[in-house]
Amino acid sequence: MLPNGTIILLLLFLLFTISVFIPFAAAQWKQEGAADDGEILMSEPGFPCHSLSQENYTCSGCIQLHDSCAWCMDFSFNNLAQYSRCDSAQILLEHGCAPDQIVNPQSSLRNLLNEPFTDGTEEGEHTVQLKPQEVEIRIRPKSKARFNVRFRQPHDYPVDLYYLMDLSYSMKDDKEKLSQLGDLLAERMRSITKNFRLGFGSFIDKKVMPFVDPRREKQEQPCAEGCAPTYGFRHQMSLTSNTAKFAKEVDKAQISGNLDAPEGGFDAVMQAISCNSSIGWRERSRKMIVFSTDAGFHFAGDGRLAGITTPNDGHCHLDSDGYYTKSTEQDYPSIALLHQKIKEKKVNVIFAVTRSNQRLYQQLTDALPDVSTAVGVLANDSSNIVTLIEEEYGKIAEKIIMVDNANASMGLRLSYRSTCVDGRTLQDTNTCDGVKVGDTVAFEVTLESLHCVPQRDFVLHIGPSGLEEVLTLYVHVICDCDCEDEIVYNAPECNGHGNLVCGICQCAEGYVGTHCECESGGESAVALEAKCKKDNDSLVCSGRGICKCGVCECFPRANADELVSGQFCECDNFNCPRHDRLLCGGHGDCVCGTCQCEPGYTGPACECPISQETCIAPNGKVCGGHGECICGKCHCFTDEDGARYSGPYCDICPTCPTKCVEYKPCVMCQQWGTGPYNETRCSECPFTVIPVDELPVLNISESDSWNECQFVDPADDCTFYFLYYYDGLDNLTVWVREHKDCPAPLPVLVIVLIVIAGIVLLGLLLLLLWKLMTIIYDRREYARFEKERLQARWEANENPLYKQATTTFKNPVYAGDAKNK
Repeated sequence: MLPNGTIILLLLFLLFTISVFIPFAAAQWKQEGAADDGEILMSEPGFPCHSLSQENYTCSGCIQLHDSCAWCMDFSFNNLAQYSRCDSAQILLEHGCAPDQIVNPQSSLRNLLNEPFTDGTEEGEHTVQLKPQEVEIRIRPKSKARFNVRFRQPHDYPVDLYYLMDLSYSMKDDKEKLSQLGDLLAERMRSITKNFRLGFGSFIDKKVMPFVDPRREKQEQPCAEGCAPTYGFRHQMSLTSNTAKFAKEVDKAQISGNLDAPEGGFDAVMQAISCNSSIGWRERSRKMIVFSTDAGFHFAGDGRLAGITTPNDGHCHLDSDGYYTKSTEQDYPSIALLHQKIKEKKVNVIFAVTRSNQRLYQQLTDALPDVSTAVGVLANDSSNIVTLIEEEYGKIAEKIIMVDNANASMGLRLSYRSTCVDGRTLQDTNTCDGVKVGDTVAFEVTLESLHCVPQRDFVLHIGPSGLEEVLTLYVHVICDCDCEDEIVYNAPECNGHGNLVCGICQCAEGYVGTHCECESGGESAVALEAKCKKDNDSLVCSGRGICKCGVCECFPRANADELVSGQFCECDNFNCPRHDRLLCGGHGDCVCGTCQCEPGYTGPACECPISQETCIAPNGKVCGGHGECICGKCHCFTDEDGARYSGPYCDICPTCPTKCVEYKPCVMCQQWGTGPYNETRCSECPFTVIPVDELPVLNISESDSWNECQFVDPADDCTFYFLYYYDGLDNLTVWVREHKDCPAPLPVLVIVLIVIAGIVLLGLLLLLLWKLMTIIYDRREYARFEKERLQARWEANENPLYKQATTTFKNPVYAGDAKNK
């Protein structure tokens, strides 16, 4: 028995685990389920659904306009036609349409089949590597549906490899090497997948001039050595797991020959793809064609050189011996046809070519988008063929390209995103590289319905290129309303002259109108409606009425005093300019958008009294003689001399010149005896100044009649001030301040000392600069001297003045020594 404490701890731990795991698992299940089922993406709200044209004013036309548009099928809705039946569901509700009368079909998405992933087996049982397998989508035009597709690289997925070899004479050693390496090739491929089969076929070229020698003996024996007659393509061995048979068939195959360098390989590829039963392709397998050659290729149009003009039909034409029977009757396949068949039959092609042809075949693979192709460089004797196939197969198998059969004629568009590019962010791509066996990659697929086409139901296939595994997408585009099937013929609501469909009348020939109440008289509804428009750019009845039989009936207003009128309902008595929040300023009537003013008022809003009483200045003049009375207010002028007037009566002029300049000389001569006037001229001044100790401080009211003046006396550079004033009788009074404001005297001694100090400092600075320059110059000269001294080389010569103590002379004719010997 466990202690009670231990039991309690275990129970607590169990409860904690359950409380954490269950919500987490539920969240994960919910997230994965949502991702698998997908979602419908709605467009941004606010689309103007009410802009639906009259020619297309039907329920189906409404829901095709935008995925946010809905239709009200209630016949009694909006009898005055103030609102459109086509609008968002929310607005239709606000306008009084009952919820059960609103037609607003919703897009939907659900999985029909979603089996789990499975691996391949040697018995060839069904392998699941793509999920989900079937999805149903009902989608509105202009809508998007988003769902996830997952692909898993399974173990032991079936592989059918068909080796297609050029057996022209130049490939003799390659054939011999391939027959030796057949078992090794099978062994390597079985290390990748246990479910592997191998087949073999060969090609030369069309047996017709100029591709082969036309002589009979050369056609029967095209080589110097013994070889087979020329042929286009021959299927030698169907796909089998018996690899020993492959080696025998390759060894048994005979070399042949032709004339020109390019070969008829495209004929062979087309037959290998199209002859499904003869080759033995399995329905669910990775179909591989290894195309081995040391030459280029013929393509569509080259057959004309031999007079062959019939295009290649892309069908199987093999006889009982495996020979291509239409070789001399049909042209070579085009690259476009080859691409179509490779994509249609889900075939992977490896071009094993010599280095000299690598660039040509790389350009060919670039011209084959969205299919699995690769180019490998073949050794001269094909000794590397096993490694080449193994490597190129790995590249193809690990590259997942999602393809589909959607096209523009369906009005549908598919797009892909995945995180496989960098492992973090969703990016626009339909390709994932490096997907190893056991790895799973996810693609976010978005289906967009662009517009409606006559067809409503589509079956789309999405799947990896080169594999038969597909997701089947059943798409129904919602372009029609269910209520359009419930037709009331010759309905009373339509006066017996039309059918009631989705709440509106579809009138019989000869009748038009909302209730088919108008005889058209040979005119169409559009023509009658045009009579209710002021011009082509305006709304019917200006958007404020309904057009009945070509005549506008204007809508009534909630306010009984407000009226809409006019032939096109273009006039009213409430849309006129306002003044002080009053229509026509309270002094006029609004007639068709224009104010008609009462006597005594004018202006767009009758805001201007004609009388000028409010503009009379105190001097009795209109705007003081310096302005114009407009709409009861003064608009002031600017004089020619630049004086600008302001104020309610244009009586304020801040920029007007005063009498200061005129009175200045008189003030100077009378008060201080200075200025330009002499004594005689000074006695003629029109006033006598009144000296005061300080001038009075003026307030705002006084400043309009007093003028303060300020000047500088050139005699002493001092500033003086005075005031002048005119009373009501134009008598002049001038006050002058007795003392001036003079600047402080300059400190002459300080200035002199500063100048002397500056001169001395400047001299010292120049002296220091000269000394610095001489020091620098001396140092440079000394350095140069030292450099020359160190570089000097002295030779060890004798002093030219030095004489040795002894001197030796030789007599050239003396022979004494010789005789003595």
